[in-house]
Amino acid sequence: MHQFVSKPGRSGKRGLGGETPQGQGGANPREDFVKSITAVFAALATCVATSAAAQSPVSTGDSPDGRTTYVQVGRLLADPASGRVERDKTLVIRGNQVAEIRDGFVGEGEIVDLRSAFVLPGLIDSHVHLTGQQNPNARLEEVTQSDAEQAFVGARYARRTLMAGFTTVADLGASNESIFALRDAIRRGDVPGPRVIASGSAVSVHGGHGDINGYREDIMHLLSSESVCSGADDCMRAVRTQVRSGADIIKITATGGVLSNTAAGLGQQFSDAELAAIVDVAHRMGRQVTAHAHGADGINSFLRAGGDSIEHGTYLDDESIRLMRRDGVYLVPTLMAGDFVARIAAGPDNFFTPAQTAKALEAGPKMLDMARRAHEGGVRIAFGTDSGVSAHGDNAGEFALLVRAGLTPLEAVQAATVNAAAHLGLAAEAGRIAPGMPADLIAVSGDPLTDVTELERVRFVMRGGVVHRAE
Repeated sequence: MHQFVSKPGRSGKRGLGGETPQGQGGANPREDFVKSITAVFAALATCVATSAAAQSPVSTGDSPDGRTTYVQVGRLLADPASGRVERDKTLVIRGNQVAEIRDGFVGEGEIVDLRSAFVLPGLIDSHVHLTGQQNPNARLEEVTQSDAEQAFVGARYARRTLMAGFTTVADLGASNESIFALRDAIRRGDVPGPRVIASGSAVSVHGGHGDINGYREDIMHLLSSESVCSGADDCMRAVRTQVRSGADIIKITATGGVLSNTAAGLGQQFSDAELAAIVDVAHRMGRQVTAHAHGADGINSFLRAGGDSIEHGTYLDDESIRLMRRDGVYLVPTLMAGDFVARIAAGPDNFFTPAQTAKALEAGPKMLDMARRAHEGGVRIAFGTDSGVSAHGDNAGEFALLVRAGLTPLEAVQAATVNAAAHLGLAAEAGRIAPGMPADLIAVSGDPLTDVTELERVRFVMRGGVVHRAE
């Protein structure tokens, strides 16, 4: 194993349809909530920095302005769009940005020795649920965990995701209070984690996927979110409410989902008029719209309404592929989620309800072929896992599944870097290593363009010029 360490220089040294807890229904304003947990997050930052003995001490914020670090790199994939691997380079990091890329091994003062490593941009996961993770107690946790507790859980999983090499994520479904507070805490440097693009609560139909299902009626009324709607006007209200609450992106559940505890299928649940209203008002308010969508009817109706991207896409058909290619829509296939739910539903320790089990066995096994058909049809693919369904920190397992679906290792890396950055509107901030870009980079021992599973064994992580992991 390579030892990736700093050394002195010459002058010294939820989901595939996972339903996420919807929060406590607005008993307190968001501002009061944020104030109430600020001190708690500060204490948490101290606690998390002491864990993981095999990893370097964790700094939570970006590197201070003016500090210069020289990262000496043996093999460098600076721009995955080109596929060009360069040798013997030095990255000059000033503050939180890449200042220069120089030939050879140069520098003095603070030097990071990655001369025997393969370095590439920090990875991007376009679909996670940081504030929870599927387990046998998940349904109980929905009615017992407070928003503050979910934010704590999210801080743990955010750190785990960062240590796996993912320096940017899109969180596509959590209570507004928990995920927006976590996003902002990471941004301030209170806790370590990836850059978070957050949707907050999904815009969903009453009684459908994304609403609360399978509990007593009075409990469901308490936990139902303001983002659940019926009718075009009400759905426009839901979008506007999410934007007001702080959503970076609008996530909707265009079809039924696997892990909603209701036997309502996987087909279209919003009406065409509701979908058109959602997309229109979101675009008017400067937000892109991504749709959880399994059934082809819901996929195609959302695409015709002008939707921006598809999550899952299990039953997409030739018309779906035509529409996605026509409009440059990204598919986020979340193959790990399909693999996970199929294995759990078919296994001896299945903890899904009967409704969840039936849908998991129906949809899960179809997703690999879906991704293969989309790729062969020329659909643009962005990397996303739906982690929170599968385990946080295992995100890189998606690469091998993408390769099984027909992508080359380079195409899989592009999906998690330049493609995902373009999909999320972050091309100027993530996905490449270049002067003027944030210093987000990772290192592995072997060549991921030969063996993509090397990305499951990340040895070094820098985010914003700060080393978070060094083995």
